[in-house]
Amino acid sequence: MAGVLNMTLAKYEILGKVVETGNLTKAAEQLNLTQSAVSRAILSLEQEMGIQLLVRGRSGVRLSHDGERLWGYMKEMLHLQKKMMQEADQIKGLISGTVTIGTFTSISIHWLPDILHRFQEKYPLIEIRLLDGHYHDIERWIADGTADFGFVNMPSSHGLETAMLIRDQMMCVLPAGHEHAMKSEISLQDIADEPFIMPAKGCDTDVRAWFDGQRAVPRTRFELEDDHAIMAMVRSGLGVSILPETILASAPAGLAARPLAPKASRSIALAAVSFKKCSPAAAKAIACIMEMMGTHQRLSYKSKNPCAVMQAKQVNE
Repeated sequence: MAGVLNMTLAKYEILGKVVETGNLTKAAEQLNLTQSAVSRAILSLEQEMGIQLLVRGRSGVRLSHDGERLWGYMKEMLHLQKKMMQEADQIKGLISGTVTIGTFTSISIHWLPDILHRFQEKYPLIEIRLLDGHYHDIERWIADGTADFGFVNMPSSHGLETAMLIRDQMMCVLPAGHEHAMKSEISLQDIADEPFIMPAKGCDTDVRAWFDGQRAVPRTRFELEDDHAIMAMVRSGLGVSILPETILASAPAGLAARPLAPKASRSIALAAVSFKKCSPAAAKAIACIMEMMGTHQRLSYKSKNPCAVMQAKQVNE
């Protein structure tokens, strides 16, 4: 019976990889299987259920409508298996497993290298996988189980449980020789007529909120996804922008960063579907991140029964 169950879970894992890659060949490569083995596993699963799970389109292979209805249950079974095996390792005195974390660029550059280095020293048997994306991507990955947890920009739009980490001040970025570069703060009036370089959709939430709060529309000249590309454009005198202070820690020479008036900040938190139901390995990673970020050990849950609110650490208080 156990052998049959393991074979079934293996088929679920193969299906998951096909869905993730959208391609049988890529899925086979990543699983170290032949394409025919992947095809047989999918066909066997479809025959067992009497349902077509996948359909082929111009963009590749994707779940059928019926497959989408069943895939959530399969993912839940795979998650429970992973959690059970990690629990068994803990009983044996081992801490192992795989943790997938959703993250965005400034976190990946400025915080994660040191956090992951120390974490892997302490838990060498836990494998960390990173998914880099925009705010909305990360929330979707957490909600659908692709990521165990992730860094999000508050407020969360998917009803996730959250643990507040820091508030990151938003700064106006100008060329160093700009007429307002020496001001203590930058108002809307100072930049109202300036060409504006807007972070691409998905990273622009806080910037647009600042303009919306003053019922203003920026004169957007360019939209760029990469923060360093935005800084390069500003340095070349092609416009001004607004970026989080954390990102500006690696700003090149030739730029001036000044606080906004009125002030604005982004609130960064950890988020999960349920912190209490995270796997043992994910729980260790969350605890490590919270400890290294200097937060208190109280979680702020956005749920039906909220717990005590976590104290936020203000950047540059």
